[in-house]
Amino acid sequence: MAGAVLAAKGSNLTLLAVTVMTSMDENDLMEAGYDRDVESLVGVRSFQAKELGMGGIVCSAHEASLVHRMTEGSMAIVTPGIRPKGADIGDQKRVVTPKDALEFGSTHLVIGRPIYGAKDPEKAVQAIVKEMASADLSDDEE
Repeated sequence: MAGAVLAAKGSNLTLLAVTVMTSMDENDLMEAGYDRDVESLVGVRSFQAKELGMGGIVCSAHEASLVHRMTEGSMAIVTPGIRPKGADIGDQKRVVTPKDALEFGSTHLVIGRPIYGAKDPEKAVQAIVKEMASADLSDDEE
């Protein structure tokens, strides 16, 4: 990450650090030899990314509020594995709906397969946008 930040210095690039893929769960981490659970690994990687000057974090929406805390709200939180209610989850293990992702604190959503795999992609996008608009983004920590 340090090398990437140095290489991007002076450009308008926003570098993203990947934490734990949304297609992985606790068992996958154990099988890969990690001695941490998903949440603690995401926390460590988010803190490291912030310290090194990355612009955003890629993580599941399940960890979005943790990432927000770890980065003091200073970074984009990009969330793949977004699936509208009732959609096929495919190879994803830690999915959330577009509405929930926004409410959990994701700032950018990656929604691919539910759109390009839909019989009517335009209708799928309209339904996703409508769901996103229904998210409650009020700050309850007052």
